[in-house]
Amino acid sequence: MKRVYTLKDIEGLKAAGGSIPADAILTPQAKEALRDGLVSVATGAAPAQNKGGDPYPVPDKEIYWTPGSDPKTPEEIQKFFFSPKMQALKALIVDLGLRSYNKNYNDGNGGNFSVRVGENLVLCTPTMISKGRMSVEDMCLVDMEGKQLAGNRKRTSEVLAHIAIMKRQPKAKACCHAHPPHATAFAITGKTPPRCVNPETEIFIAQVGIADYGTPGTQAMADKVGEVGKDHDCVFMLNHGVITWANEIETAFWKMENVEAHCYTSMLAFQIGGPRQFSDADAEKLMEIRRALGMIDQPKNDKFRECNLCDTPDELRPGCVCSSIAQTDVKGTPPNAGFDSKAEDIVAKITQMIISELNK
Repeated sequence: MKRVYTLKDIEGLKAAGGSIPADAILTPQAKEALRDGLVSVATGAAPAQNKGGDPYPVPDKEIYWTPGSDPKTPEEIQKFFFSPKMQALKALIVDLGLRSYNKNYNDGNGGNFSVRVGENLVLCTPTMISKGRMSVEDMCLVDMEGKQLAGNRKRTSEVLAHIAIMKRQPKAKACCHAHPPHATAFAITGKTPPRCVNPETEIFIAQVGIADYGTPGTQAMADKVGEVGKDHDCVFMLNHGVITWANEIETAFWKMENVEAHCYTSMLAFQIGGPRQFSDADAEKLMEIRRALGMIDQPKNDKFRECNLCDTPDELRPGCVCSSIAQTDVKGTPPNAGFDSKAEDIVAKITQMIISELNK
């Protein structure tokens, strides 16, 4: 029978100079210890860290910690802050910052990244810096109240909003804040993009939440974002921008890419006839995938709030076509698709004026 190894078991093996069997089952904390090189693995065999024995696993990039194990003294904090694991994470944040900047998601010094790396520790980007010009040396370490513990530069004030989500939602271990133009256009108008028109968005974003406006960098704004963020892994901050979260930082950034692409595509769809939505039954299948991936199951009253586009106010769904009830002609085109009676009246009047002038 395969044995389950805990962090305590790993520490015992380290002290005894032992190794773990290749087919051992590891707890999350034990996996982290193994990745950090606390013990060696039996020679000639790969460690059995894959769930269900999957020979082609998706790498687990989530950070785990043991309650009560955070570094306490200034010396311990500095050692942790400059550990190989933290240096690699800083490099990843620098890379994501450049990718975000090159996508036009961050104007000036806008946007920021954060990763919870301990029970009371958060790694984050500094204030007043272009996300396209960061370096590993620029990163900051704060506690879960936002107090800075390490780093050469001052931490971003907006980390408070990230921490507010992390405190309320245990699955939120990494946050990405940016100002992608199309998603931010929705945010500054107080609107969310349509539901049930894009499978990827349904799985990775589902219903976007909207947080009321607050002065950036304040605790009042942070609390507004935190309350919405606990039930939504993508939040539009009214008149501000977008924040996404996940269990690790690259996935949080992917969600930012996903919602921006969805908003951009939706805007284009509105211009050429309006998006067609799929059924609630189809949407529920996508929710099953979402749950299987370990993502939060949003409140029941919000899950499909936007799916029935025909029940959404006209100003929130310009040109949308409700496939569940729309009738179509023999060519498959909804009758009067894109028809605007007011516009037709104006065109008729202008045409009549032109004809009258030509007849003079």
